[in-house]
Amino acid sequence: MRRADRLFALVQQLRGGRLVTAARLAEALEVSPRTIYRDIADLQASGVPIEGEAGVGYVMAAGYDLPPLMFTRDEVAALVAGVRLVRAFGGAALARGAEEALVKIEAVLPGPLRDAAAQVPIHALAWEMPDALRARLDALEAAAAGRTRLEITYADAGGVPSTRPVRPLGLWFWGRVWTLIAWCELREDFRMFRVDRIGTMTEAGRFRPERDKSLAAFYRRQEALGYAPRP
Repeated sequence: MRRADRLFALVQQLRGGRLVTAARLAEALEVSPRTIYRDIADLQASGVPIEGEAGVGYVMAAGYDLPPLMFTRDEVAALVAGVRLVRAFGGAALARGAEEALVKIEAVLPGPLRDAAAQVPIHALAWEMPDALRARLDALEAAAAGRTRLEITYADAGGVPSTRPVRPLGLWFWGRVWTLIAWCELREDFRMFRVDRIGTMTEAGRFRPERDKSLAAFYRRQEALGYAPRP
C-alpha cells in the first residue's frame, strides 16, 4: 500500500469521533504499531486534528475531511474531469452539487495543485441536455435513493407505448443516453428504460428492498452474461 493510500485509510479509520487504539489501527491497516505512531505524528504535523497518545488511543475531531496531501496531480485531474462531466450531463441537482464540490476541492488544494486543477484540459459540453431531462434524472435518482415505486408510461424503440409499475434501482449513462435500471413488476424481471422515452411518472408508494430484485443482483446477472460494466 502506498503511504498516501495508508494515510487516507488511517483518516477513514479515525473518522466518527471514537477512540481507537494504535494496536487496532495497526491490525486494520496491516502495519506495525510503530508505523501507526509515525503516521499519526505526520498527520498531526500537517494539521489533521487528531488527539491522543500511545498506550491510550487516538480520536479525530468530528467533521474533518481529507487533507490536501491525499491528492496527487493525476487524482486532481480525475476529480476535476469527473465533476465537469457530471456538471454537463447530470441532473440539475447533481450538476449544482458537482459545481459546489469543484469549488470546495479547489479551495483546499495547495497552490501548485490548485493551478493544476485550473489547467486540466478536459471539458464536457452538453448542448442536448434540456432542463426537462435534467429534472427527470433528479426525480429518478431521488426515487431510487428513497425506494419509491413509480408507475411510468414508456415508449419502446418502435414507439409502442406501455404503462409499467417499476422499482427504480439506478441510472446508467452511455455517453449520449441515460437509462433507468429498474425491477419491472409487469414483466417480473429487470429492465432498462431509456430516460428520454419515459413519459409520465407517478409515485406509487415505497418498496422494500429484496435481495433478488436489487441493483447488486442485476450486476451479478449482467456479469454472468459477460458484458456488465462495473459500478
